[in-house]
Amino acid sequence: MRDEKPAYQGRPLPRPHDEVVDQGLGFDIGTLFDRRRALRFLGIGAAGVALTACGAGSTGAPATTTTPSAASGEIPDETAGPYPGDGSNGPDVLAQSGIVRSDIRSSFGDSTGTAEGVPMTLQLTVSDLANGGAAFAGVAVYVWHCTREGGYSMYSDGVEDQNFLRGVQIADADGRVRFTSIFPACYDGRWPHIHFEVYPDQASITDSSNAIATSQVALPQDVCQSVYQQPGYEDSVANLRKVSLSSDNVFGDNVFGDDGGASQLATVTGDVTNGYTVSLAVRVDTRTTPSAGSAPGGGPGGTPPSR
Repeated sequence: MRDEKPAYQGRPLPRPHDEVVDQGLGFDIGTLFDRRRALRFLGIGAAGVALTACGAGSTGAPATTTTPSAASGEIPDETAGPYPGDGSNGPDVLAQSGIVRSDIRSSFGDSTGTAEGVPMTLQLTVSDLANGGAAFAGVAVYVWHCTREGGYSMYSDGVEDQNFLRGVQIADADGRVRFTSIFPACYDGRWPHIHFEVYPDQASITDSSNAIATSQVALPQDVCQSVYQQPGYEDSVANLRKVSLSSDNVFGDNVFGDDGGASQLATVTGDVTNGYTVSLAVRVDTRTTPSAGSAPGGGPGGTPPSR
């Protein structure tokens, strides 16, 4: 039997004894071009993602926005941002009793208050690439996002004493978690999004360094346009016009391997009256080392809080 040379995506490695990231500039450029050709074939290149998501967006019309299954690999690792509330930069909601919950619209514990906005159900389905893509049952998924005004509980002016729009769910036998929430705003400098961290189990959430994946859900443009016509979202209308999925400083395509948001763009169904269901497949590979970066600029309230 002849020896097979090590390869990556069918391409022989120039340096078979080194990691894929150490194969040299020529190999890296070829990989980047292959990725972009694949995205163009699907009709969703770096700029095309935003165009694919763009629609009529009438206020009362039902939405059915689909995202191609372009990603068979791991969900891109992204920054937790300046407002994670996971203890990594101050406030730690994960240490509070009651954080494991499905309805995250209201604060809990010593905090009171409810976030208002267009109803949203968030459904994430986590799979384990290290186990052949099987459902990742038992992992703990921490989700957080901004209010319809663009602020983050525990951090932003006026909601520092709140902890709503934050919660943890444990994945069921199908690797699925489901949260009841409200549709987030588009604040200045960022594409509309939802943050999440995946932990091995519920006991692991007390230490943010235990996270095995940190990423974000991108929301489709046509749905955002419909939602932002509703009361309370007025600032989001202008903010959305100033950013695109491809220009966003987190989702935008770049030489470090992000796919322009293609694998993070949610599938959305519903309407503004009855609410929306936002769904995303989250593929996690525990054989890789999480590499989420530092907080990007462009958050509500200006510069991120000091660590």
